[in-house]
Amino acid sequence: MIYLNHAAVAPWPQRTVAEVMRFAQENGFSGSASYPDWMRVESELRTLMAQLINAAASDDIALLKSTSEGLSLVAHGIDWRAGDNIVSIAQEFPSNRIVWESLEGEGVEVRLLDLERSAEPEQELIALCDQNTRLMSVSSVQYGAGYRLHLPLLGDYCRGHDTLFVIDAIQSLGAIPFDLAECHADVVVADGHKWMLGPEGVALFYCRPALRERLKLHQFGWHMVEHMGDFEHTAWEPARSARRFECGSPNMLGIHALHASLTLIHELGLERIAAEVQTNAEIVIDGADAAGFRLLTPREATKHAGIVTFQVPDRDNRALYQGLMKNGVICAYRAGGIRFSPHFYNTGEEIERAFKRLTGLL
Repeated sequence: MIYLNHAAVAPWPQRTVAEVMRFAQENGFSGSASYPDWMRVESELRTLMAQLINAAASDDIALLKSTSEGLSLVAHGIDWRAGDNIVSIAQEFPSNRIVWESLEGEGVEVRLLDLERSAEPEQELIALCDQNTRLMSVSSVQYGAGYRLHLPLLGDYCRGHDTLFVIDAIQSLGAIPFDLAECHADVVVADGHKWMLGPEGVALFYCRPALRERLKLHQFGWHMVEHMGDFEHTAWEPARSARRFECGSPNMLGIHALHASLTLIHELGLERIAAEVQTNAEIVIDGADAAGFRLLTPREATKHAGIVTFQVPDRDNRALYQGLMKNGVICAYRAGGIRFSPHFYNTGEEIERAFKRLTGLL
């Protein structure tokens, strides 16, 4: 198998497999006897996530179920006014489109930039904004063709025009460095099952402290209160930390798994990982060029990360993708082409073999 599908669901590192097995054995033999240790791992995961985005404190991180949940907390936590508008991109993954379109019944306009027709996406996103733009939401890297936005430019604009800046970072966290201070994000959300090499069901959610108390809560429970664990404390208030967005019991199995995966990423270092990801992306681009395929991903190194999508001219690309899957090349069909998304551990030899298998299908 040649695994080139980290932009979808990643395989787990072996340390993560071992940790899940260990946790299951512990739980099966002694239940929650070690719950204080579980809470320590949960706390360490928040710290690792804060470091991953360069957040000021682990208290700024909430552990949610998914990117969709995090974006929904924002979309339905803001006190919208009729006539407000949201600026985003038409080619966003449905999680980052449907959630905003759900507000149209409240008189909120959603303005979408067609990335495929855009020469300067950042400037054109800014041009879509006006005095009624309350929020801009974009992916750091587009899931289909892999376009990597210049986030600081968008963040500077939003910060200067009192516009909330929301980043779906699922296609970059774990693959390339991310600096919260540099991009001026108000919200960052990303599930852990792609480039972070973790399981589905645990997501990072960062919300700028000044914004936390402005978001109206719609989910309540024992875990989101300030005096969590004091079950006889009948007067309650939402936690001052980002835990206020976690209404109920945490996904401890997923937390242990993602914690293990992030320890690997932090041990290796994001600078090293990003260099390897960039090298592998360039190998895919060179392979597509050598075969005469049409590249859908920008060539410039600053405009892509780990996703490279290409089309085979005059052929059924969906059928070719299915053929690759049957031949052990795990990839995806996106944006009308074949998407390869290698991580740091993939090798140039693997990518070359993937292209040879594609040539064989042709």
